[in-house]
Amino acid sequence: MPDRVITFRNGHRVTVLAEGTDEAGPYLRLRHELPAPGRQAGPHWHPVLTEAWTVRQGTLVFRIDGREVTAGPGDTVRAAARTVHEFHSAAADTVLDHEIRPPLRHLEMFTFWSALDRAGATTRSGVPRNPLALALLWELQDGYLAVIPAGLQRAVLGGLAAIARRTGYARRWTATAGPS
Repeated sequence: MPDRVITFRNGHRVTVLAEGTDEAGPYLRLRHELPAPGRQAGPHWHPVLTEAWTVRQGTLVFRIDGREVTAGPGDTVRAAARTVHEFHSAAADTVLDHEIRPPLRHLEMFTFWSALDRAGATTRSGVPRNPLALALLWELQDGYLAVIPAGLQRAVLGGLAAIARRTGYARRWTATAGPS
């Protein structure tokens, strides 16, 4: 499989390493190259999918289920389904492998997020400026923000995502270009 690389303006590169199914089920394996220290994911959880991160270079700091874990080269950290997790890179030029099981829409999420970012439709911290784009990104993450009740997120962000699809806003974004 040829490498598929998703890029962001800040230099973050996501490379698809593998996707498929093995004895444990469907998976997606990505490599992240993070050029600068900073927050990578705020507190969130996924009802179904699990994630594992293996640090290849640099340092990551995780908070998983309220416990802080610092990971360096060779360390693997896991977050089971329904476990609140967040993390940040603590060193420049951090490289990590990221496994998602089952992958659900995570690859689509990174592709959409990159298209928004490259079009200048996100803030410096990567948050979409348009509430419809934010709602679509929320929907693609297949999870919930930890600090807002899930029902409220489904009502507000899920409702905005439905509006984005109904009005054609969602169709205007592709993996290679901004809005048409």
